[in-house]
Amino acid sequence: MNKYGETALVINCGSSSVKFAILDPKDGRIYLNGLAEAMGLPEARISWKFEGDKEKQKMAIPGGDHAKALDFLVKNILSKDKELLDSIVACGHRIVQGGDIYSEPTLVNDEVEANIAKVIPFAPLHNPAHLQGIRAARKSFPNIPHVVVFDTAFHQTMPPKAYRYAIPEEYYTDLHLRKYGAHGTSHMYISQEAARMMGKKPEEVNLITCHLGNGASVSAVKGGKCVDTSMGLTPLDGLVMGTRCGSIDASVVFFLCERAHKTPKEVEEIFNHKSGLLALSGVSSDMRPICEGYDKGDEKCKLAMDMFCYRLARFIASYYVPLGHVDGIVFAGGIGENSWEVRKLTCELLKEPFGIELDDDLNLKALGRLGYEGGVISKPSSKAKLFMIPTNEELVIARSAMKFVRR
Repeated sequence: MNKYGETALVINCGSSSVKFAILDPKDGRIYLNGLAEAMGLPEARISWKFEGDKEKQKMAIPGGDHAKALDFLVKNILSKDKELLDSIVACGHRIVQGGDIYSEPTLVNDEVEANIAKVIPFAPLHNPAHLQGIRAARKSFPNIPHVVVFDTAFHQTMPPKAYRYAIPEEYYTDLHLRKYGAHGTSHMYISQEAARMMGKKPEEVNLITCHLGNGASVSAVKGGKCVDTSMGLTPLDGLVMGTRCGSIDASVVFFLCERAHKTPKEVEEIFNHKSGLLALSGVSSDMRPICEGYDKGDEKCKLAMDMFCYRLARFIASYYVPLGHVDGIVFAGGIGENSWEVRKLTCELLKEPFGIELDDDLNLKALGRLGYEGGVISKPSSKAKLFMIPTNEELVIARSAMKFVRR
């Protein structure tokens, strides 16, 4: 009998990267994880770590693309542990955008690939890379089911009043312009974990979930189902993010085109890649140096931090409307898990109007980088419980893929 039992391979392809992990879907135990990055460039490289290894192993793969990265995984990494290779019975793929076509994990076939291609305009940076990864993985692992799990799927339960835009109906019916959201896999996982920590079923609690990283979004989860979320047609809308501006008056586009003589494509580039924390701080799109600047009294870093937390608190406050009452607020993602400062400043804004009370000692200890596994960070007197829960999208994807093996 294989010592690993049955495992799942999880693949997350970006435009220039491939993240991969092999894990046990039952308990989330990770046997191998790695990252291929700078795909297509001379400095392309891959790094990986087996369970129990102290250090990551690294190798250059100059000019390597998604297909070469996965081929390297099979021939150069998994060849070192044939039993682990043989244990893989399913492959799960993270897909950012499924449009309004998919609301559940789906077995990959040619039709599914074609539909993922159809909605590329809604995720132009992500979906083409996902398709490259799917095609490469199907060649490298031809004898196992490949399953796609969509970031947008969890948000398909939103009512029309939450996902429609107040524009002529033909743009919705003909062009499918509506709110889709993102980070759905993470929002689903942390909402279920928070319910478990409260000793309740997901359908018994109302939660506001905050996935805060370089990309960031907030969701209102009522009885286990999403009823609203901050990202819109694309991942540009909503919160202030690393390089994305978040919600902005559409007229700014017209002004930049007319007064600054920018093309729509140039404005899109500015809003997606030159705005957000990077533009406000003038330092970085990464929250860590911004926190350092904030502590030192840097005015631009203070503005970046204040705007990030203000926008976050404002979205949280607005979700009291669709939820009616809130049992808990959950922080996750790279910033949500590691920036105690962001959690503190945000909760201070919510204290007076909503009776939110953060426990400063618990908040300081709740750092994902220190191995914190998640839990309550609020005072007993807080009107809603506060949680920091490290997200685990890979586990959700692995479990989704395994369902198709058992079928």
